[in-house]
Amino acid sequence: MSATKEAQRAELHKTIWRIANDLRGSVDGWDFKSYVLGMLFYRFVSENLTSYLNEAERAAGDPSFDYGRLADADAEFGREETVSEKGFYILPSELFVNVRAGAAQDENLNETLERVFTNIEASAKGTASEDDLKGLFDDLDVNSSKLGATVAKRNEKLVKLLDAIGDLNLGSFSDNTIDTFGDAYEYLMQMYASSAGKSGGEYYTPQEVSELLARITVVGKTRVNKVYDPAVGSGSLLLKFAKVLGKENVTDGFYGQEINLTTYNLARINMFLHDINYEKFDLALGDTLIDPAHWDDEPFEAIVSNPPYSIKWDGDANPLLINDERFAPAGVLAPKSKADLAFTMHILSWLAVNGTAAIVEFPGVLYRGGAERKIRKYLIENNYVDTVIQLPPDLFFGTTIATCIIVLKKSKKDNSVLFIDASAQFVRAGNKNKLSPTNQQTILDAFTQRIDEEYFACLVSNEDIAANEYNIAVSSYVQPEDTREAINITELNAEIERIVARQTELRTQIDAIVADLEAGQSLEEGQS
Repeated sequence: MSATKEAQRAELHKTIWRIANDLRGSVDGWDFKSYVLGMLFYRFVSENLTSYLNEAERAAGDPSFDYGRLADADAEFGREETVSEKGFYILPSELFVNVRAGAAQDENLNETLERVFTNIEASAKGTASEDDLKGLFDDLDVNSSKLGATVAKRNEKLVKLLDAIGDLNLGSFSDNTIDTFGDAYEYLMQMYASSAGKSGGEYYTPQEVSELLARITVVGKTRVNKVYDPAVGSGSLLLKFAKVLGKENVTDGFYGQEINLTTYNLARINMFLHDINYEKFDLALGDTLIDPAHWDDEPFEAIVSNPPYSIKWDGDANPLLINDERFAPAGVLAPKSKADLAFTMHILSWLAVNGTAAIVEFPGVLYRGGAERKIRKYLIENNYVDTVIQLPPDLFFGTTIATCIIVLKKSKKDNSVLFIDASAQFVRAGNKNKLSPTNQQTILDAFTQRIDEEYFACLVSNEDIAANEYNIAVSSYVQPEDTREAINITELNAEIERIVARQTELRTQIDAIVADLEAGQSLEEGQS
């Protein structure tokens, strides 16, 4: 990206964040994000559809065609075909630009917007895209008292929101600058996650970590069939494949599941905003561990995930789970209070034979005893653990913990695990640590070369890991560099002797001065 483009991007980001904060007033930023992101999405789908229809009509011989100026009645004829191709339909009068133009004079703006959002979702009803559009605007509640105590106050804020989002310079679709929408969305989510602390960190993985995970899983490949994330959050991990490989090189689509409804909506919006069309993604709502949604789509060639750390799950309280084909092979279930390795077993089960999975894990799973040790024993004895990477502390929102990445493969070329200590691979940015492009590349190079490197990487046989109680903590195998300064004892002793001698000399001088002062004082007293 050129310096000018980077500067424009930074400027846009600053503007977006300023607008988001100015507009929210007394509304909590975390609650207000749904309005900013929802309105950005409304503008996106409006412009996306308009550009698509304009290009088609102009290519067909009508150079001045402008869908936004068409009468609703004239636009109806193209509805069915457009829905089958784009997944949704918006009448010209309900496009963002046209609703915005009349917003300030519309006393019933809240009702207008509610109707428009309902109509957009309804346009997909009974079609293949119905599930992808359903409930997308649920969190953009135009009648919420959070926006204002009266309808007039709410509408006032909605007008400001429409104007602010409408004024953002996000480029035009015909210039292929479509990335600005997805980029703006990602930036906003990162800022909201950062300012919300823990609650934000639960659903958002920093972009540079997402990119590292994606790059690890596609080493040596230019395309993969399907990518999957069982705890998809806002979808940012999956979307990194579109950046790393190009979305056309994820041939059979993007799959994921999310348990939180609001976050699930954010993830689907994120897909649309990155121009991943409805038939190219399949995101499901629900509990992956208890009720996984993609039995018919597995196995997956690339799996990335940052599952919630040490959450509770049914475990052995649910007698069906020990016979579940995802968990049964280990002969034991992850503890009820720590579901981390349940996610790991689920991911392994759905990983293709030629695939790679990269999972961000809480460090305790690497060395804790009990059921977790037995699961690690199963993973090591079956040669599924390819690499363990120790990450730096303070990378994620809401926690300063130094997490790690476990890389799983079903077709390894050796019977060893590579351990990489990347705990020093970071730059400090603001109040968090970040993986710079150089840090990422250093980790990736070590991962690819798979050789010992003093203080950084160590290849350890499965037998040695078994002898060490199946402990796979990086610190057990990679010795940290001793950065303490070497000290010459002889020189140090000589220096101490010199200091002691000087101290004695000073003491003698001070004693003499004190004695002189005391003698002078006695003389004065005698004379008086």
